Amino acid sequence: MRYATYTANEELFYGAVADEGMIALSPDFPHWPSLYDVIAAGALDQLGAVAKGKPVTHTEFTYEMVMPNARRILCVGVNFPDRNAEYKDGSAQPKYMSLFPRFASGFTGHEQNLVRPPENHTLDYEGEVAIVIGKTGRRIPQDQAYDHIAALTLCNEGTIRDWVRHAKFNVTQGKNWDRSGSIGPWLVPFTNASQLDDARIVTRVNGEVRQDDTLNRMMFPIRREIEYISTFMTLQPGDIIVTGTPTGAGARFDPPKYLKPGDVVEIEVEGIGTLRNGIEDEIV
Repeated sequence: MRYATYTANEELFYGAVADEGMIALSPDFPHWPSLYDVIAAGALDQLGAVAKGKPVTHTEFTYEMVMPNARRILCVGVNFPDRNAEYKDGSAQPKYMSLFPRFASGFTGHEQNLVRPPENHTLDYEGEVAIVIGKTGRRIPQDQAYDHIAALTLCNEGTIRDWVRHAKFNVTQGKNWDRSGSIGPWLVPFTNASQLDDARIVTRVNGEVRQDDTLNRMMFPIRREIEYISTFMTLQPGDIIVTGTPTGAGARFDPPKYLKPGDVVEIEVEGIGTLRNGIEDEIV
C-alpha cells in the first residue's frame, strides 16, 4: 500500500494510491487531518484497512510534498565513500556524520517542477532515500533502530550550490530555497529490513544515469544514523531523516552540470517508486 498527499478540485487530501487514481482517505479520518497526524497516531494500518474497501475517488489530481506539515527534517551529508572522495581534499572517512536541517517549505511534490531562483542558477540534484520515524525514542541502539521507522519515501534534496559556500560552518541557506527539492511520491510502510538493506538508488537527468549506488555502501548506515541522531535529540513520530546521496551530483562534473528549465530528474528505488520533477525558473 502507498499513501500520498494530493490536491483535487483545489482541496487537499491524503489517500491511498491505486493504479487508476487516488482513494481519498482523509474524509474518513477527520481527527487525523494529515499524514503527519496519521504517523503520529501509528495508524497507517488503519488507512490500509479502509482503503481496501473503497473505490477510486480522484483520477485528476496533483501530488503534493508527501508530508507538507512535517516539523523536523534532518539531512545526512557526504554519506557515501565515493562522495567523500569527490571533495578532493584528501580527507579520510569522517568519524561523525554531517547533519543539517531542511524545512518543508523547501520541497514540492512528485511531477511538480523544482524552482530555480533568479539570484543563482547553480540548482543541483541529490537523490536520496528518506525515512519517516514512527516511534518515539532517545539513545536508540542500532539493533532496535529499524523498530522506530514507520515508512519510506524518496527525496530530491535540491541544492543551490553557490549558497552552501556563503558561510564557513553551515550549508543551511543553500539547502532551503522554496521548492528547490521534492519529497514523495508517496509513503511506503516499512515492514522488512530488506527494503533498506537491499535498496539500490538511481538518479537520472533527462534519461541519463547520474547516480547509481546501493544503501549498503553508506559510510553511516541508517541504523547508525538513528542511533547517533537520537543521542542528542528525542526522535518523534513524523520526523524525517534524509539519509544521504551517492556520488554523481551535477556540481562534481567538469564543467558542472546544473539543472535548467526543461530538465527532468528521476529518482528511483525498487520497492519505493520513482520521484520525478521538472525544472522551471521562478517568476518574480
